[in-house]
Amino acid sequence: MNMLASRGQLRASFIRWALFCVPLLVLLGFLSGTFGGANSAWFLGLTKPDIYPEPKWFGIVWTILYIMIGLSLALIASAWGARGRTAALWVFVVHFLLNLAWSPTFFAAHQITVALAILALIDVTLLVVIVLFWKVRRGAAVLLLPYLAWVLFATVLNYEFLRLNPDADGARNDGQVERVRIGN
Repeated sequence: MNMLASRGQLRASFIRWALFCVPLLVLLGFLSGTFGGANSAWFLGLTKPDIYPEPKWFGIVWTILYIMIGLSLALIASAWGARGRTAALWVFVVHFLLNLAWSPTFFAAHQITVALAILALIDVTLLVVIVLFWKVRRGAAVLLLPYLAWVLFATVLNYEFLRLNPDADGARNDGQVERVRIGN
């Protein structure tokens, strides 16, 4: 028998997915942020760009964004049978893994250039996620627009950190820079 789900069933499915996705993404984002951080000696020693906001805003903004991302993901996950749902979810997973990789790369490994490359990949994959989510549920894509604005800002901010602190890129914890030459 082939029948569509009732509105109540769809709403219940979304609520279940939201209760799973939102806490999971907030937790993963928090755990990623614990690798290094704005209080490390390395980061405190960096020259800050003029556009660098007060550090308190990062925790507030990221928490709100992770909640919105989780709700967006729940909308897609609960769209059983929708064309493009599976592809959208897989691209999202790849994108979110990149998101989680940025903090450890920047704050713990002190790899500003690599972190900038990761942000460029985050930007591109997020645009793909938004397009794919739009095809499944437009509301899910709209929920990601503030996140897109924030990661584009983060990309500019990361670039500015690199521009202002070229000698800190790849710095070890002792403040020295390790240079590796391959070939002659």
